Amino acid sequence: MRHKQRGVTFFGLVFYGAVLGSLALVGMQVFPTAVEYMSVVKAVKKAADGSTVAEVRSIFDKAAQIDDIRSISGADLEVTKSGDKVVVNFAYQREMHLAGPAYLLLKYQGSSR
Repeated sequence: MRHKQRGVTFFGLVFYGAVLGSLALVGMQVFPTAVEYMSVVKAVKKAADGSTVAEVRSIFDKAAQIDDIRSISGADLEVTKSGDKVVVNFAYQREMHLAGPAYLLLKYQGSSR
């Protein structure tokens, strides 16, 4: 009795490899921006301890220098008060070139709440 062979053909293997390679390439470009976003959130929460707008922005800029945050600065923060508590909001975008005319746009936003 002949058993039917099972498995992936060579072209299937090349196709799966190309798809996994493309996903890995995009993931390697997105990962640093996600790490930077987490640093921004940490810096914004630290900056919310300030009492004036200038102090909040100064605290954020100092934390941004330490954590190497380049996507946003203290001037880009929106500082408001909710009752007696300072609330810091932020939003920014990162655009990454993928290939040819294709770009990936990531929008990040958050708050100190």
